[in-house]
Order: sequence, then structure tokens, then C-alpha cells
Amino acid sequence: MGATIKDVARLADVSIATVSRVLNKTAPVNQDKRLRVEAAISQLGYRPNPAARSLLRQETGGFGVLIPSLGGEFFAGFLKGLDEEAQASGFFCLIGAAHRQEGELEHAMRQMQGRVDGMVIMSPGQSAEKTLALVPNDMPTVFLNTDVSDPTIPYLNFDNHGGAYRMVRHMVEMGHEHIAMITGPTIAHDAVERLRGYRDALRDSGLSLNPDLEFHGDFTEESGYQAGKAILESPLRPTAVFSANDFSAFGAMSAFQEEGLRIPEDIALGGFDDINISRFTTPPLSTVRVPTFELGRRTMKTLIGMVRNIPEDVMTPDVLPTELIIRRSTDPDA
Repeated sequence: MGATIKDVARLADVSIATVSRVLNKTAPVNQDKRLRVEAAISQLGYRPNPAARSLLRQETGGFGVLIPSLGGEFFAGFLKGLDEEAQASGFFCLIGAAHRQEGELEHAMRQMQGRVDGMVIMSPGQSAEKTLALVPNDMPTVFLNTDVSDPTIPYLNFDNHGGAYRMVRHMVEMGHEHIAMITGPTIAHDAVERLRGYRDALRDSGLSLNPDLEFHGDFTEESGYQAGKAILESPLRPTAVFSANDFSAFGAMSAFQEEGLRIPEDIALGGFDDINISRFTTPPLSTVRVPTFELGRRTMKTLIGMVRNIPEDVMTPDVLPTELIIRRSTDPDA
């Protein structure tokens, strides 16, 4: 297999968009970067794919969007921001779901080949580097909420680690020393980052890590309910529980209340995402607010910038901040 544009970008230490601009001469590139790109092309023997380059020059007007699910408030907010930004620039979106099953992502990509100018991909269960191997060569692609190691790959994430960290630190500040966590799917990048934030917050607070206080979940209400039951049966009964998302927190809340526990007096509970219903549970759920609309808007703006070769600073990888929302499930005075 010959060298790809991604190989050139990696060797030259520039973005894929910069390589594309050097090849197509569609926008100025400073001399140092241009010379590095040209040297990498020569060293690797890279030959552009004429069909792919033609596709980039002749816009179809569409973008492919591949996300794990089409349901739920999280994806609704994200898609709204994505679609509004696309429409404002005269593009439309083809949206597909790949539910973390083997082969689904590759199948969805094949369905979109030749029909779109670029791709937005959220693949929390697979690294961006591995996923890029499935993307047609030279196809502009932006990743979000995905594990990305290569700095030349355009991506946007939100601060999963920091949001979880702040929630657990808040629980410590409320006087809790035995804090459990209901985790998310072990293969999901966002779940892994939230678990890392939980553990780091405990360490930094001088509290010991105990694997017996980590209860498996999969972001669903049912898994939260089952984890809540397991927490109640645990000999190490915690006084606070951080759940990796709001849905699993709702399930745990139901399990606790069935046993007559008061929240937060008997056991405090926090979630992640701040979906709309979190404000209306009894008690209202403390959670971490994710900027889903802004994430969608910024993602689409980045992709449009790549397709239209606008200045590179628009395409800088970024991590959007999250916000700690304190309600009565962790603070009775909130």
C-alpha cells in the first residue's frame, strides 16, 4: 500500500489540511511548512489520488456524520449545532449511526463514499488512527469525543476528565470520604476519561482508591439501577456515588429510593451530561454540563474550513470545557 496524505502530514509535522493546500495550491502556506511538506512527499514517494482530489474540488454539498446513536438529548443537541452551522454555509448532512458493533462503522462509511465532501466521526470505542484507515484517502475528516494520539488529526473533544474530577472533588468538599462510581462502557473513550477523572480526584484528595467501589454500567438506566442495587448490598456502603452519565444516575436514584434512602442525606448522587430531565428529578440531579450544541457547531465549522481551505487556525484541535452544576442530590442547600 502506497503512502497516504496522512503519512505526509505526520512526517512533515503539519495538518492534513496544510498538505492539501500545498498539493492543490488553493491557499498560501508559509515557506517552512511548504518545504517540509514537499520533502515528505519526495521521501515517501506520495502520489495524490486524482479521483479524491477531484472530489474535493467539486463539492457535493453534503457531509457525512457518523455517531454512536441517534437517540437521546446529548445527540439531539449536538446534531442541532452541527446542522445549523452546515445550513448557514449551504451544506447538508447525511447522518448515520454506528452502535459500536463490529463492522458497522466501516459499512456506514461505504454507504457515504462519493456522496459527501467530508466526514464527522464520533467513534468512542475505536481510536481515530484506526478509524482513519477506513476513510477514503484525502477525505477531510473531523473526529470528536474520540481517542486521538496524532496531533495532525483534526478533532474536538469536551473535557470528560475535568468534569468528572470536579464532581468528585465537590463530593469530597461536602464531607464524603467513601465515594463510589458507576462506570460507563469499558471500550468508550468518554467513559474511560470520566473514570480517570474520578480516580485522580480521589488521589488528589488524599483518599485511597478501592476497586470494590467501582461498579460497572453502560450509560443506561437499567445498568444504573442494577449498579445501585449492588451498591446497597456492598459491605463498603459509600456515602456518595458519581455516575458516569445522567441516565445511569436516574437508575441508581430509583434503586436507592426503593430502599427508602434519602438523597443526599443518606447517600449523595451525581451524574454527567446535564440532560434536560436532570432538573426535574426528585431531588434535582447534580451533574456536569456538556456543551453539546457548541460542540456540534464548532465541529462543523472545522470541517467546512478544511473543505474550503480557510486559515489553519480555525482547525486547531480543541477541548471544550464542561461545567459543574450543583443541585440538591449532592447539596441539600442548593
